[in-house]
Amino acid sequence: MDYSSAVFYFFSFILLFSAIKVITSRNPIFSALFLVLSFFSAAGLWLLLQAEFLAIALVLVYVGAVMVLFLFVIMMIDINIEVMKKGFWNYFPAIGFVSIIMLTEIILVLNKPFQNTELQSAISNLLK
Repeated sequence: MDYSSAVFYFFSFILLFSAIKVITSRNPIFSALFLVLSFFSAAGLWLLLQAEFLAIALVLVYVGAVMVLFLFVIMMIDINIEVMKKGFWNYFPAIGFVSIIMLTEIILVLNKPFQNTELQSAISNLLK
C-alpha cells in the first residue's frame, strides 16, 4: 500500500468516526467539534484528489462561517453555565484528542508534495 492510499484510509476512517459521533453525541458542543473534525477530514480527502479550491472552500465556508453560527446558536440557548463550568476539565481529553487528530491530518497532507507531472508538462508546453 502506498502513502496516498494509507492517508486516504486514515482520513476515511476519521471521517466516518466523527460523522457517527456528530449524531450520537449528547452534548451539542461535542457534536459541533466532531462536525469540525468531519469537515477537516473531508477537506483532506479533497486535497488528496488535488481539488485544493474545494478543500479550502470547505474549510473557510463551513468551518469558518457555518460552524461559528452553529456555536453561536448553541451558546444563545439558555444553558446553566455553572453546571457546564463544573465539568470543564473533564472535556479536555476529548478536545485534545480531536486537536491531535486534526494536526496529524494536516501534517500527513502537507508531508507529501502534490506534483502532477502531466499538468507540469502541459504548462511547460504552453509556455514554450
